[in-house]
Amino acid sequence: AQLVESGGGLVQAGGSLRISCAASGFFFSSYAMAWFRQAPGKEREFVASISWSGDNTHYTDFVKDRFTISRDNAKNTVYLQMSSLKPEDTAVYYCAAKRLSPGSDSAPVLRFLECDYWGQGTQVNVFS
Repeated sequence: AQLVESGGGLVQAGGSLRISCAASGFFFSSYAMAWFRQAPGKEREFVASISWSGDNTHYTDFVKDRFTISRDNAKNTVYLQMSSLKPEDTAVYYCAAKRLSPGSDSAPVLRFLECDYWGQGTQVNVFS
């Protein structure tokens, strides 16, 4: 199984950026997906999750109304659209996959280490 993030870069505060995560080697449509981030000197933290169907999402408070998580099961890809970016959003962003109980279509708050698969991350730098 593999998750590969892309789309990170340098963006001015107030700007927007969309990062992507391409999955392979597992049945993507059966997994909830999540984004995490880790800023220098800080612990990795949960950002957002999306259910396998895409019908349910969950955001942490500091990105709510600014970030949007989405997925395309036909392309085995999950996205994070980030807008109104702030310098404190600077971090390495990681995607992760979590297989939930059969029939569950929830978007849970996850801990990174409880996920089944995770990627290597993509760097996002926001300058003021």
